[in-house]
Amino acid sequence: MLILRAMTPIRRPALLALSALLAVLLPGVAARATSQDEVLAASVLTGWTTPEGTHMAALRLDLAPGWKTYWRSPGDAGIPPQFDWSGSVNVKAVRLHWPAPSVFVTNGIQTIGYRNQLILPVELVPGDPSQPMRLAAEVDLGICQEICLPASLDLAAGIDGPGAPDALIQGALKKQPRSGAEAGLTSITCHVEPIADGLRLTATIALPGQGKGETVAFETGDPSVWVSEATASRKGGVLTAVTELVPPSGQPFALDRSGVTVTVISDKGAVEMRGCPGA
Repeated sequence: MLILRAMTPIRRPALLALSALLAVLLPGVAARATSQDEVLAASVLTGWTTPEGTHMAALRLDLAPGWKTYWRSPGDAGIPPQFDWSGSVNVKAVRLHWPAPSVFVTNGIQTIGYRNQLILPVELVPGDPSQPMRLAAEVDLGICQEICLPASLDLAAGIDGPGAPDALIQGALKKQPRSGAEAGLTSITCHVEPIADGLRLTATIALPGQGKGETVAFETGDPSVWVSEATASRKGGVLTAVTELVPPSGQPFALDRSGVTVTVISDKGAVEMRGCPGA
């Protein structure tokens, strides 16, 4: 079974509950809300076989003008997507190549995602390279404009033969976050201190300015840990970001620093750094 979950899983009932809540808060808008099919179209781009023997395909999501969907770590008010690949045939592993997202602030609330369209490259590892593959994806996600709607997709495509490069997929791959080394990272360290219900993590990042509106997003290797919206400040070539991590136990815990991912998002793209050692 191949199941890939987002960092903070929200299941279908939670999405429905969120939509219902927003309908109560915004009854006039809810009355004008349309169905999923009117604001979202989705398909599989079958792509090509890579020199390494994997197959680069993609999920294509086209949204109505002004609508958005969310990144893997969407912020407190966002809806993280969930993927279930268990219906696939001859697919040994799946790797997602997220393009750099955008940061949205609405009524003082920050979310992270994509507006109007998302091309999400999906790299497939075949179980038996000599046999065709069938990619099957069940996707639960949120789509938002003035209100949020839960969306559920069932996508499938047969993949047989080498295929051909696809300009849309290639474009999305070029928009992936750069590594720290590519962006000029000199060092990154994380100071961890206990708080009443978890940990406070402060990252000191020696990184040249990446553009306007630098936003820092933290992820941990444990999807059950809640991660707060980070506060960030820059002094010259050093970016400092602070977040709070709260586990289900509501107590301080042992953090696996190797599982921490720090992403700096700006108007010029994103930089992704994996692992955050102590000073």
